[in-house]
Amino acid sequence: MSTPHTLATDAAAAAFDSGGNAIDAAVRAATTLAVVYPHMCGVGGDLFALVRKPSGEVVALNASGRAPTGADPAAAALAGDGAMPLYGPHTVTVPGAVSGWAALHGLGATLPWPTAFTESVALARDGFPVPSSLARTLVDDDARLAADPGVRSIFFDPQGSPRRAHDVVGQPALSQTLQALADQGPSAWYGGTVGARYAQGLAALGVPITTADLAAHTADLGQPLRGRYRDLDLFVHPPNSPGFVLLEILALVERMGLHPDPLGPDAGLIAGVFQAASDDRDRHLADADHMRIDVEALLGTDHLTALAGSVSPSRQETAPYPRQGTGDTIALVTADHEGRAVSLIQSLFDGFGAGILEPTTGVVAHNRGACFTVDPDHPNSLEPGKRPAHTLTPVLVQRDGRLAGVAGTMGGLAQPQINTMTLLRAFDLRRHPAEAVAEPRWVVQRTQDPSGAGTVLAEAGVSRSVVSTLRNAGYRVETVESDGHDVGHAHLIVCEDGTLRAGCDPRSDGGARGA
Repeated sequence: MSTPHTLATDAAAAAFDSGGNAIDAAVRAATTLAVVYPHMCGVGGDLFALVRKPSGEVVALNASGRAPTGADPAAAALAGDGAMPLYGPHTVTVPGAVSGWAALHGLGATLPWPTAFTESVALARDGFPVPSSLARTLVDDDARLAADPGVRSIFFDPQGSPRRAHDVVGQPALSQTLQALADQGPSAWYGGTVGARYAQGLAALGVPITTADLAAHTADLGQPLRGRYRDLDLFVHPPNSPGFVLLEILALVERMGLHPDPLGPDAGLIAGVFQAASDDRDRHLADADHMRIDVEALLGTDHLTALAGSVSPSRQETAPYPRQGTGDTIALVTADHEGRAVSLIQSLFDGFGAGILEPTTGVVAHNRGACFTVDPDHPNSLEPGKRPAHTLTPVLVQRDGRLAGVAGTMGGLAQPQINTMTLLRAFDLRRHPAEAVAEPRWVVQRTQDPSGAGTVLAEAGVSRSVVSTLRNAGYRVETVESDGHDVGHAHLIVCEDGTLRAGCDPRSDGGARGA
């Protein structure tokens, strides 16, 4: 197992120690992260997961929420000066994470539902040390976050300064919410008294979500998308997840015969592949019911041939979807020796989501609606009852029908790129999972430059020669810290000869345990 916080890894281990399986461990880690990584995920966010059963069947779990029935595209455009705003009331969609925990538990957990909340309730009630990632987010965005009374009351001291790393912070209202979910199940949130308090509190802040919107929400279970890379079968989530982007990237790497080392001689061409596939996402990704092209067509030979021909490292399209955001999200991966595996990603989208903490429930509202566009001609345009295009990209890998890998990362729009690097390093370069997720990374950003010139964010550990290769390919290269989350927190389990080896990203506050 691997999670981005040691307390969540400990919670997953406790589930295993109590006789649970990979599903129990994933749910327990997810609820714990909702407390100890409150800037990245929580009750007020969304969730996607891929779940492998011992039979080899892979299930895609979509627990993303829809725009509320009261969503108003014109008002959103006005608030965003003609574009979809990044924060605030218009960006809040129905939160799906709780439905995702319940649906995941129903796919084969062996421990009782209330035990999934053992650690989360206690940590929210008694407090936990502020991790470095949370402290950094509070400092980096202190003015916006301190403007919300709910956030300020918990995550800032009485003098108005952000809580520092290792300060102990409690969330009593959130503890009560989590206890209600443990006792009453998800119905307490979707149509119950806890959800009603949340909706009432948000209404006072201008958020149009109602109790009826919450009650109408359901998580969906379906078939994953499947692609082939060399001798591997890769499973990703269908739209509104951008899973197809990862499949496109890997198909082009193989089709174009590129050297698979992201720090190798073909870094500039790999960047071009990242860019071409990301442009494809921006053109097409939307709620599955609103896609204007069959996602299978995007993975077909004709389209991949055209996409390979469009690879041009020096130019990038500009498109209305989506807002950049910082990708404040968590990924966790679990597996057991019976063949179960879970790749789970849950998110608030940006640091503390919409910047709203509803005080009676202690729940932070996500800003996933920022991923809509207000362009009415785009398939991802904001409409009531519609799911936004998402960034969450869980991954499962099989070889000859057997589990080979479980991968996931945070990182916003760059998740397919980061997953690509992890998989190439693990399966082509034969790195240990800990090395595969730790090695220096770079990612191609969506351009804000009308000329279309692309920008690469490269960690300080990326060599000068690779930076030169990227610059020679036409990119601006910006150097970022190696201990932040500009290039994501990746997690990976590799299964070989029945041995599970796990790697946890050192950029996170987490830990990994193998078996």
